[in-house]
Amino acid sequence: MYRKNIKLISIFNFLIGFNLFWPIAIIYFSKVSGSFLLGGSILGIVMLASTIFELPTGVLSDFVGRKYTIVFGTWARVLAFLFYAVGMSYWFLVVGAVFEGLSRAFYSGNNDALLYDSLAESNMEDNFAEYQGKVSSTEQLAMSISAILGGLMASFSITFLVWSSVVPQVLMLFICYKLIDPKRHKKVDSNIFRHVKEASILFVSNKKLRLLSAASILNFSLGELKWGFTSAFNATVWPIWAIGIPAALSSLGASLSFFYSGKLIKRFKEINILLFDNIYGKAISLISLGIPTALSPVLMTTPSVLYGVESIAERNLMQREFTSHQRATMSSLNSLGGSLGYAVMSLLLGGMADAMGPAKAMFIFTALSLPAIYLYWLIFKGDRLQTN
Repeated sequence: MYRKNIKLISIFNFLIGFNLFWPIAIIYFSKVSGSFLLGGSILGIVMLASTIFELPTGVLSDFVGRKYTIVFGTWARVLAFLFYAVGMSYWFLVVGAVFEGLSRAFYSGNNDALLYDSLAESNMEDNFAEYQGKVSSTEQLAMSISAILGGLMASFSITFLVWSSVVPQVLMLFICYKLIDPKRHKKVDSNIFRHVKEASILFVSNKKLRLLSAASILNFSLGELKWGFTSAFNATVWPIWAIGIPAALSSLGASLSFFYSGKLIKRFKEINILLFDNIYGKAISLISLGIPTALSPVLMTTPSVLYGVESIAERNLMQREFTSHQRATMSSLNSLGGSLGYAVMSLLLGGMADAMGPAKAMFIFTALSLPAIYLYWLIFKGDRLQTN
């Protein structure tokens, strides 16, 4: 019965990724608002709203169930894209950003927990990495397709492009109502504050989880934000009709990486993948942004072949450290840190992009994320000591 969820989650993720608007989002936001600073602030508001709602929605998932949480998140996502489409003014974009942040908060922690619990009901939780990779690959595949279409459509009508992005969000509603809510394995404490306190203590007492969380927050705060500005950089060296091409290549590489992540993790182990991906990805970014040329957008797509397996490796390591009855709450605590960092840094990156251009601003942000390599090295060294 719960195998049905896996198929539905795959379709749901495809629709999330089939967002024609995303390749030119920062360009659209900056055009409507008048600057990279204000355009970047929309990305920041999304994450600030996600930060505010992160913990309550994570706790809600553990209390009321995975299905209803994903339904709430999808309604918020539909409203977000409607406000973006109607928008054409900064304050409409702000309202849309708040709803998108709310949607992200509902999905954060909950969607991974939905898949994990669905597998657990069928005694298949040991295959989480494999299935997580496969269902995530559909999102990246859709992003690859929509990047090409979105880039071409943007050269004709951005307004039509943004309205077209509302349609997949509505289709997602039909999918999430068909999901089956997994049974909870342990009765959750009715005291919400005690529930959150217990989850927080686990982060403090578990060294490996602390290091994983710190690296994850650092990479998301700086790396994910930098990725959001990539189209702005690409537009400085490529024509606008072509900026969807690097995004499509990145998503295609990520889709393949997600699909084969289970096999790659079994072969190379999670921490080895995390360490190598961070070294390679940051090196490529520093070279491409430090010496910007027409080849830079293509070079910056190459780390995508590791993105999927790196993402699954990180989630897999964290899921092993989480407790079953606080899985969504603990994941939300980790996401809260990343979202807060993203919200704060978005204004800084937007201001720097206005002052010195996207390339230099993104180069500095890449350099600031280098300590994540050291954090993963500490985990790698700790794992080696335990096996010896």
